[in-house]
Amino acid sequence: MRSSRLLIAATLALGLVSTSFANAAEMLTIKLGTGDVVIELADDVAPQHAARLKALADAGEYDNVAFHRVIDGFMAQTGDVQFGDMENGFVPQRAGTGGSSEPDLAAEFSDKPFERGTVGMARSQNPNSANSQFFIMFAPAPHLNGQYTVVGKVTKGMELVDQIKRGSANANGSVDNPDRMIQVRSGG
Repeated sequence: MRSSRLLIAATLALGLVSTSFANAAEMLTIKLGTGDVVIELADDVAPQHAARLKALADAGEYDNVAFHRVIDGFMAQTGDVQFGDMENGFVPQRAGTGGSSEPDLAAEFSDKPFERGTVGMARSQNPNSANSQFFIMFAPAPHLNGQYTVVGKVTKGMELVDQIKRGSANANGSVDNPDRMIQVRSGG
């Protein structure tokens, strides 16, 4: 009798633990040369975009990808898996123009504001053109609110993001010899 009560209590406890993990937000960890940056994905407001970042990260697609456009006081952009891989096929003149082998995503705009640490999806003039590129905000940018998909926020390591090499103001943030994401994987 006592062992069956323990088994029931253990089963209930396991069920509670499983439920709490199931409701936990998805995370991405970006390993930089200076340490780890952890991003909480906004899978509640941008599920397709969050799933795309997670899938590309876990496939190793973001490994060694450059921060090709970094504008002081604004944002650091990365994620061009086609032309931005600094170990395999890096094309500095084209970095920022490519994506992944996956189709573009429909916009998932929300009322989440673009604040310091917000992670947004880069796109062309077409609102439904986000693919693999994303950016991390150094400072608030209210003019982006409702115009770009918010896909997450930095929860750890923002001081490391602040150290990413800046690009030339005269070249729209284009970076010579850019910093890179060494490895990106899901989980915190």
